[in-house]
Amino acid sequence: MVGRRLLEEMKKTFLFHAIAAHFSNGLIPVAVLYLLLTLSTGNLYFEHTVEHLIVIVLMAIPVSFYSGIHDWKKKYRAAKAPIFINKIRLSCLLFLFCASAVGIRLAIPDVMSRTGIEHWLYLALLFSMLPVVTLLGHYGGKLSAQSRQSPKHS
Repeated sequence: MVGRRLLEEMKKTFLFHAIAAHFSNGLIPVAVLYLLLTLSTGNLYFEHTVEHLIVIVLMAIPVSFYSGIHDWKKKYRAAKAPIFINKIRLSCLLFLFCASAVGIRLAIPDVMSRTGIEHWLYLALLFSMLPVVTLLGHYGGKLSAQSRQSPKHS
């Protein structure tokens, strides 16, 4: 049956970490887009979407992190190569930035209406997440490309 073969093929090729990573890493650029819409229009309703997105990202980062650690240990035998160390550090940094941004936003609901340090820190944290996920995706893409290359014969 076609459906059964499709499910079996999906089961063989299912990459949980890739799905988890793309989920959270895809939401951050959207959150930054909505932040830019907030800043350019002054419409705080856009920023409510930012809040919802970063809360979802905060819940998704640990799933992505632990699935990545699992794959690293299983596929790469926990190799201490710089690319893995960079990804682990960047993931921790992303979690720290996101948790801090969510903490500020929940503690100070009108943070976007303020002009103090908390406003600028909130913006800096949100904008800082973008290069972090870009680098995480870059390193993940390098690993993915390496695993698809056939070994060279000597």
